[in-house]
Amino acid sequence: MLLNHIIEKKFEVICFEDDSLAYKDFERCAFTGCDFTDASFLGTAFIDCTFNDCTFNDAKINYVGFRDVHFTNCNFTNVNFAMCDSLLFAFGFTNCILDYTKFYGLKMPRTIFSSCSIIAADFMAADLTGATFNNCNLHKSTFIGTIANKADFSTSTYFTIDPEKNKLKKAIFSKEGLKGLLTKYDITVK
Repeated sequence: MLLNHIIEKKFEVICFEDDSLAYKDFERCAFTGCDFTDASFLGTAFIDCTFNDCTFNDAKINYVGFRDVHFTNCNFTNVNFAMCDSLLFAFGFTNCILDYTKFYGLKMPRTIFSSCSIIAADFMAADLTGATFNNCNLHKSTFIGTIANKADFSTSTYFTIDPEKNKLKKAIFSKEGLKGLLTKYDITVK
C-alpha cells in the first residue's frame, strides 16, 4: 500500500490517462503543466498539493479528497466536483477556467475564486458561506438554494442571483453589480 501514498514529489508535463491516479494519496506534491483530460480520479486524495498550468477538461472526479489544495492557471471545463469527498474538501482557484463545472450541493465555506472564468457553472444547493469571488466572470452560473452568507461578490461580474431563492445574509456586492436594490435583504452594498 505504500506505493499508493506519494509524498513530496514533483510531476511536470505528464499526461495522466484513464485510471492511473485511482486509489492513490498525494501529499505535499506539486503538479506543473500536467494533462488530466478524461482521467479518472476515483478514490484519490490530494493533501497540501499545488497544481499549476494543468488541464482537467472532462476529468472524472469521483470520491476525491482535496484538502488544502490550490489550483493556478488550470482549466476545468465541464468537470463535475459534486461527487468529491466532503470530509477532505478545501481548495482555492486563481486564474482558472471553471466554465460548465458542477459544484452542486458541496460545502465550500471560505473557498477563494480569484480572477476565474466561471461561466454557466452550477452552484445549486452549495454552501458558499464566506467564499470570495474576486474578479470572476459568473455569467449564466446557477445559484438556487445556495447558501452564500458573508460571501464576497463585490468585484465579480455578470452574475444573476435571486435573493428570494438563496441565502445571502451579509453577502457583499458592489453597487454596480446589484444596481443598489437589495438593502431590504440585509445585503451589504459597497
